[in-house]
Amino acid sequence: MSVAVYLDGITKRFPGVVANDEVDLEVEAGTVHALLGENGAGKTTLMNVLYGLYRPNGGTIHLNGEPREFATPRDAIDAGIGMIHQHFMLVDTLTTAENIVLGHEPRKWGGLAVDRERAEREVRELSQRYGFDVDPEARVEDVSVGVQQRVEILKALYGGADVLILDEPTAVLTPQEVEDLFGVFDELADQGKTIIFITHKLGEAMEAADDITVLRDGKNVGSVDADATTREELAELMVGREVLLEADKDPANPGEVGLAVSDLRVTDDRGVEQVSGVDIEAREGEVFGIAGVDGNGQSELVEAVTGLTTPEEGRVSIHGEDVTGLSRRDRIDDGMAYVPEDRQERGLVMEFDLVENGLLGSQHAQPYAEGGRIDWTETRGHAEAIIEEYDVRPPDPDADAKSLSGGNQQKFIVGREFARDPDVVVASHPTRGVDVGSIEFIHDRLLDLRREGKTILLVSSKLDEVQQLSDRLAVMYEGEIVDIVDPDRVTEEELGLLMAGEIPEDAPSIADSTGGER
Repeated sequence: MSVAVYLDGITKRFPGVVANDEVDLEVEAGTVHALLGENGAGKTTLMNVLYGLYRPNGGTIHLNGEPREFATPRDAIDAGIGMIHQHFMLVDTLTTAENIVLGHEPRKWGGLAVDRERAEREVRELSQRYGFDVDPEARVEDVSVGVQQRVEILKALYGGADVLILDEPTAVLTPQEVEDLFGVFDELADQGKTIIFITHKLGEAMEAADDITVLRDGKNVGSVDADATTREELAELMVGREVLLEADKDPANPGEVGLAVSDLRVTDDRGVEQVSGVDIEAREGEVFGIAGVDGNGQSELVEAVTGLTTPEEGRVSIHGEDVTGLSRRDRIDDGMAYVPEDRQERGLVMEFDLVENGLLGSQHAQPYAEGGRIDWTETRGHAEAIIEEYDVRPPDPDADAKSLSGGNQQKFIVGREFARDPDVVVASHPTRGVDVGSIEFIHDRLLDLRREGKTILLVSSKLDEVQQLSDRLAVMYEGEIVDIVDPDRVTEEELGLLMAGEIPEDAPSIADSTGGER
């Protein structure tokens, strides 16, 4: 095979940081190549150099054997490179066809108007050529996230891309959509396209890629054949040490009920009931997990538990005290920490630096404030401690939250919330977008809190995560808890049936909300 992309000694510096340190990368044409590494390893920076978003401080880009320089993304696009970013860049109010041809619209009447019929026809033909299921007339705001991603891919292909770069393409997809995306990769590669996808997920790299290159601390530490490597080998390349891929969980020693939810009912803005009579009793010294397909009421349940929304009916209690009517701030004061599902909307103020973000939720409390005045020396020390303990990169307390990668934003939030010394932790997707080394660390910290007798409510769409960490595991479907199971005995197939609203005939003994058996 010929080499489609060759990066020779790429170096990219930012003030105080060497993001890429003389990185070499070789990608064969017509293959799928995974760029694997921890959060902050330099993966996205390297691809932004290839795409023309950044100018390198050193090194050369070769495309199909020819040295190239890209001053802007337009230069890269003209050379046949397309990039699909983690946060899609689509216009929600336009149709899929209008988004795909944007900037390359076919014209009619001597160029005076856009030829919409031709645009829809060409998009339909392009979609069929690559086996995509995209309706050219559907509005982007009305289609699923998986379809939106395909629209982004088709947009790049319509623009003439032969090399496609995808940044963390599975971060917002369901498991089925992930499988569909990997099928798209295979189809594109079979038709001669070259795929480079950025990821920190070992399993995805091994499943979807032909070859894998690992970056660590801005350097290429190795490239391997995906079929000839192991998860353990990749994890050690990523982190630089042996990584425990499964949580080391001691037997539970549950105590009194720390968090109780009784007959909770929550409606959305349209008046539709999203949580229907949920009962939960999570105890001190245990992890009570909640699994389910996204959109089955988990988010609304968590918002009611944490004080972000007010339930229509029911009660939320911490150590027997009714907190249903209390604010989020009051619940923090009562010992509740919260790792939110959406880090950018709920966890951080993106324009604030890490010192300011580290203060959020504690701006009224000692030792960070007294008499209405904030002690910025104490607050800075607090942020620096989180950065050091959770290996947030870059390690700069003055960096704005928006300048960090998603994984490093998540690590900072987890560090801030766990540093509250809480009695109750509500962790919603705590490792979403986080690399394998950080996942190990966050899991260990959750289990440390469990050993200390804290009450942990864990919500996650990762079945392996909730099964490994939970002592009891509830499954939600259409706003109800359909069962509470023993995570050590239930199989993935049985969980899958429960998540679809069916109770398996041969289910293992299943614990009820108070720890008894069904």
